[in-house]
Amino acid sequence: MRIAVPNKGRLHEPSEELLERAGLHLVDGADRQLHADTVDPDVTVLYARAADIPEYVADGAADVGITGLDQVRESDTDDLVELRDLDFGRCRLVLAAPEESNIETVYDFEGGRIATEFPKITRRYFDRVDVDVDVTEVSGATELTPHVDIADGIVDITSTGTTLRMNRLAVVDEVLESSVRLFAREDTADDEKVQQVDTALGSVLAAEDKRYLMMNAPEDALDDVEDVLPGMGGPTVMDIAGSDQLAVHAVVDERAVFETISSLKDVGASDILVTEIERLVE
Repeated sequence: MRIAVPNKGRLHEPSEELLERAGLHLVDGADRQLHADTVDPDVTVLYARAADIPEYVADGAADVGITGLDQVRESDTDDLVELRDLDFGRCRLVLAAPEESNIETVYDFEGGRIATEFPKITRRYFDRVDVDVDVTEVSGATELTPHVDIADGIVDITSTGTTLRMNRLAVVDEVLESSVRLFAREDTADDEKVQQVDTALGSVLAAEDKRYLMMNAPEDALDDVEDVLPGMGGPTVMDIAGSDQLAVHAVVDERAVFETISSLKDVGASDILVTEIERLVE
């Protein structure tokens, strides 16, 4: 099975890191290489431009792809199924106009010009709101176009809004909220190997912001300990050989660890150990 991932840019390293954490360690890979094997002999990673990955999957060059939702929507590729939001690379595709302009709503663009690197998404957006504009595709420096009389406004990606503010542009409307997704072709989405990869990646995401607590507790304090633990279901309880104590294990949210430990000590728990969780298969 072939997984297509971005070959460079802000999505490249997080994508590789996620695969590594999911147990798909890369081998025989190097910078500028087009592909890399993994420790699973049935799984290969292909490197491609983020914008080309939807086409790779649609054409069968790859079985699954990792790239931004914005790239999938812009490709307008049929028969792609989103398997999972991978929860990184979050950004917004926004409609913006010069701060000094009189444009306040999308309807003020009627008959105007819009510059963007995402012409398909932009045309669909303006069709949806029933505003007639001329969409001009540009390949870079989109923020400059309103200031050199090329466009009245832009549709562009923003994460923090800093670049827009630096170029004296104000957001008029949000066109699309995007993040990196795992997707496959409709005819391969249910394949066993595809589902294995999806589960592996999901186990990494499920483990984020979770901690594993292990402790000892007197048997007569078990009910109080269980009341304190805010974990996933009930804790695991085991006898300790040669001791009147019980071993109690539980998964809790990281943000609850500090308060939980204090409460556990108050009800008699001791030898409390907190560890990170690499993967959690739900």
